[in-house]
Amino acid sequence: MASPALPVLPAEACRWDIVALGEVMLRLDPGEGRIATTRQFACWEGGGEYNVARGLTRCFGLRGAVVTALADNPVGRLIEDFIRQGGVDQSHVRWVPFDGVGRTSRNGLNFTERGYGARAALGVYDRGHTAASQMHAGEIDWDHIFESEGVRWFHTGGIYAALSDTTPGVVGEAIEAARDHGAVVSYDLNYRPSLWRSIGGKERAQAVNREIVSKVDVLLGNEEDFTAALGFEVPGLDADLSTLDPANFGRMIDHVVAKYPNLRVVATTLRAARTATRNDWGAVCWADGVLYTATRRPDLEILDRVGGGDSFVAGLAYGFLAGLGPARAVEYGAAHGALAMTTPGDTSMATLAEVEHVMRGGGARVAR
Repeated sequence: MASPALPVLPAEACRWDIVALGEVMLRLDPGEGRIATTRQFACWEGGGEYNVARGLTRCFGLRGAVVTALADNPVGRLIEDFIRQGGVDQSHVRWVPFDGVGRTSRNGLNFTERGYGARAALGVYDRGHTAASQMHAGEIDWDHIFESEGVRWFHTGGIYAALSDTTPGVVGEAIEAARDHGAVVSYDLNYRPSLWRSIGGKERAQAVNREIVSKVDVLLGNEEDFTAALGFEVPGLDADLSTLDPANFGRMIDHVVAKYPNLRVVATTLRAARTATRNDWGAVCWADGVLYTATRRPDLEILDRVGGGDSFVAGLAYGFLAGLGPARAVEYGAAHGALAMTTPGDTSMATLAEVEHVMRGGGARVAR
């Protein structure tokens, strides 16, 4: 049964099940090697907000679109081709002229090491002055997207909001339009210290995120996001909330909901990293005043952890969009996130059948 806390527009009334706003970068992956010593990279596309739309489109079979900007050069066209392969619509992608050097606009690069054992994963951004970071309020016809086309779920996040002085304004006007036209609005705090460092640091991050969170329906984040991006401190809780029992983590959510009564759903993954390649994995979802806990997966083997949280959000959103309610939604999210971390790249390569197999407790024997 659908959650009364989160009414969703009917599919037949909308062109899109999901629209995401955020930057899509080219990810360069050295595989088993290191960024500083490799002689070759595998290429993928990725971006915190976009990954959610791609997961809902590619794995769950829903209709997704991305709003972003790309510099019109061969790198941008490579990203375009990757997005096309994922099935996400690009009719709202802005193509910005390239000046031949990248002084005025360029495409973002994300160098990512997967990590292994005692060596943690490592990400190195190269995304200054990108086309997406230079978007500003007034460029996108949000009323056309949300009213004329129709959107059931709108997703964006703190990564995009941190890219420049203008991107919070883009997020703000998009959320206002989404609310005016009945779309569910979700926001992933996704706190990245490296992105905020040069534009005001944690203080600026908290000011921006507090304003945005006051207008959203669904809030996502992990323990660092709630404390760093919103400034919450709960007496008696360990700083590393991921190691706590889900019921104790609920105390943090209680504080967030008390401050932001507009929130209808708050959800987070629970991760304790034994090593870079073996994590305890779980998730919780607060809705209707109840804390729902997903099946815990202790000592989960991981190939590539990047994008696991985004895939959790995609599965969670699918559960609500399908009218399955919060208890099932958090299970879809946790299972999809677990599967996404078994393959390389930011984006999910899982199928809906595989997600549901994992949810049923199915094993990993060879399927043939």
